[in-house]
Amino acid sequence: MRIQKRRIIVLILTLVVGIFFLLFYDSCSSPKADYMELNGRVHGTFYKIIYESPDNKSYQHEIDSLFHVFELSLSTFNDSSIISRINRNDTTVVVDDFFRSVFETANQVSERTDGAFDMTVAPLVNAWGFGFKKKELLTSTLIDSVMKHVGYKKVSLVGNKIVKTDSLVMLDASAIAKGYSCDVVASLLDSKGISNYMIDIGGEVVAKGYNNKGKRWTIGIEKPIDDSTMLHVSLQSIVQLNDNAVATSGNYRQYYFINGQKISHTINPHTGYPLGHNLLSTTVIAPNCKLADAYATAFLVMGLEDGLMVANSIPDVEAYFIYSDLQGNFAVQYTAGFEKYLKKKEVKTAAAEKK
Repeated sequence: MRIQKRRIIVLILTLVVGIFFLLFYDSCSSPKADYMELNGRVHGTFYKIIYESPDNKSYQHEIDSLFHVFELSLSTFNDSSIISRINRNDTTVVVDDFFRSVFETANQVSERTDGAFDMTVAPLVNAWGFGFKKKELLTSTLIDSVMKHVGYKKVSLVGNKIVKTDSLVMLDASAIAKGYSCDVVASLLDSKGISNYMIDIGGEVVAKGYNNKGKRWTIGIEKPIDDSTMLHVSLQSIVQLNDNAVATSGNYRQYYFINGQKISHTINPHTGYPLGHNLLSTTVIAPNCKLADAYATAFLVMGLEDGLMVANSIPDVEAYFIYSDLQGNFAVQYTAGFEKYLKKKEVKTAAAEKK
């Protein structure tokens, strides 16, 4: 019941954000007759898909069916999914292509970020009350105990099966699966011969080609204003995309307070505790949304200095960081390559040069 209530709350909050982005997109352009717009709900959030369709053909049913198969692979809220069965140590489960793709990319990002991104963070996310199980009574002893079962090197993919070195290891794909689902829909539209589209699933976006006005797709980067109600949304910047993906990770939507201390939903797999540094959000542009989603989370965990350094070292990945300065004001830094995507140039407080 508690999990169900939480999911209802998330749906209400994401509906507000969905309305905001709907207004933002529509203020820039309204789809012409040869552009189709689809809307729906998936992964505890809402999706919006716009694509060129001269024959006015809807792929809503195919997309929703695809989402159903996708969740049977990677949703920890579905007891029958592959990932849930793996978490229960079901030795008969065989991974599918969706799971394999996410797991292999997750390992790649984990290696590049020294474990800042880690799918095995699931028990910690659950313990802090942001996961798929009931929140536990938090103590330092509990965190120390759970930490023994966290570490991406404790699990591997051998053939078509997941092998654990510790039976208490559990996986959570929430920080990468939503972005990947955008890629999956993009592949479907590509297979239909569609070359102009924008896919937005809960704020993770894949854009290809051009919108109905023949211009690049415009995507907003939110100001990281603490507001769990999502009623106060404003933009920090606007980026323009036409063959890229973008994802944002931040700690200003999902959080609660304990004794006046803010507890954010992003947990550092190295410490077992929620983030406490001054980096408020990270936005990543990458060739696909699976990578953008994972790196956005990893950079947020790493913090401004380390996140920026790693982002500068990865080809085809650009990052935009919003942080709190010494006076408590919003400040921005981004990789040099990010600037070309900005619709309105921001004043860089400390320009980052790619080496």
